[in-house]
Amino acid sequence: MQPDEVTGKKDPSLAGLVTDFTRELSTLVRQEGQLMKAEFSEKVSEAGAGVGSLTAGGAVLFAGFLVLLLAAVAGLNDIMGTVAVDNPWLSPLIIGSIVLIVGLVLLQKGRSNLKAKNLMPKKSGESLRKDSEVLREHMK
Repeated sequence: MQPDEVTGKKDPSLAGLVTDFTRELSTLVRQEGQLMKAEFSEKVSEAGAGVGSLTAGGAVLFAGFLVLLLAAVAGLNDIMGTVAVDNPWLSPLIIGSIVLIVGLVLLQKGRSNLKAKNLMPKKSGESLRKDSEVLREHMK
């Protein structure tokens, strides 16, 4: 509120109230923006550390998977006996085909999960719409 020049008290006029409201709202929005920026910066650095750990873990996991595939090829070679001796390419072909099929199924599932309709934020949009409706009603 603006101080009255004669009495020095706060001016309770509508213009003074609107001015105070506008100033307070501007301060609130600015402070909320600064808080959001600080929180986002903190979360980004946490996510960076998480991505590094995921990358290292994924590389180790992949190496272990390759060793297991090699063991599966060797095991299938033993089971097939003389057929594998005559055709050394058959066991890797069978194991490779199985892994290929599993990989293709996983890729298709991932692709369908990434379609645009699945990525649209539903709850946030509804929340923002409700907030704007409440704000419009208060402004009336």
